[in-house]
Amino acid sequence: MKKVFIDGKAGTTGLRIYDRIKDYQDIELITLSETARKDLAARRQALNSADIVFLCLPDQAAKEAVSLIENPATIVIDTSTAHRTDPNWTYGFPELSDKNREQIIRSKRISVPGCHASGFIALIHPLINAEIIPQSIYLNFTSLTGYSGGGKVMIGEYNDPKRAAALKSPRQYALKQNHKHLIEVKTVTGMDHLPHFSPIVADYYSGIQLTIPLLAQQLVPGKSIQDIIDLYQHKYRGPVVSYQENLDDNGFIAANKLEGSDSMIITVEGNRDRILLLSIYDNLGKGASGAALQCLNIILNKPETYKLEIYDKEEK
Repeated sequence: MKKVFIDGKAGTTGLRIYDRIKDYQDIELITLSETARKDLAARRQALNSADIVFLCLPDQAAKEAVSLIENPATIVIDTSTAHRTDPNWTYGFPELSDKNREQIIRSKRISVPGCHASGFIALIHPLINAEIIPQSIYLNFTSLTGYSGGGKVMIGEYNDPKRAAALKSPRQYALKQNHKHLIEVKTVTGMDHLPHFSPIVADYYSGIQLTIPLLAQQLVPGKSIQDIIDLYQHKYRGPVVSYQENLDDNGFIAANKLEGSDSMIITVEGNRDRILLLSIYDNLGKGASGAALQCLNIILNKPETYKLEIYDKEEK
């Protein structure tokens, strides 16, 4: 029986993790009262008593929580940005490679990928690794996302029946090109340059459609759109991340197509001259709690999709 503590259980990601692992038969959840969870000594005790700790906290609070852990056997799965580029932490995206999956099994420190970063890395990391695009490439990408990614405050703003008219329209943000996921995607993919990033939040609850445009001239000489498709088809066969063709519905792809799912679908559109790479997933699923739960299942040697909601196109 593994003891698990969720530090930050009251937040959006923490609640979703708690709701799904509370029924694990081989887990004992360590919980703190409302008063105790704000008590440093109580938190320290919980952190060091657990076999596995989920951190669902702001960055600085996550770093402070790690500093409280003295038990060398405690495994930490951090959902914040705090440790995603730390070389001493394992990046919690098992689809990167077999080596990465093995590192998740053995690691005591695992950092869950960022929501936007997950879709970008799934598309670009294998292309650089296979030398279909160069590390020196300059890229830009757009991510259309639901408002739940903004946490409790933004969810409250959008659910307010008297919300401002601006909240009923898609809104672009991170205009200064300093989004916290940019260093993460550059580090994990091995790119030489930070990409341009245009995230857009819209008036729907959850789901991400991330798009990266490519010109044929940006590919390594001799490579083509078919090389990209062939690579994705071979690499992404599930169970969580899969490649699918013809994902559109009459020429449209909805950003919330995988709402409520922990899956990610990779697809390629465009033509031989102007290529579109797309990843579709739920920012609360593979982009957050689903990714954390997938790492837990790997650590516990459970089926990877245990308690995950996997998208079934035949049911849609």
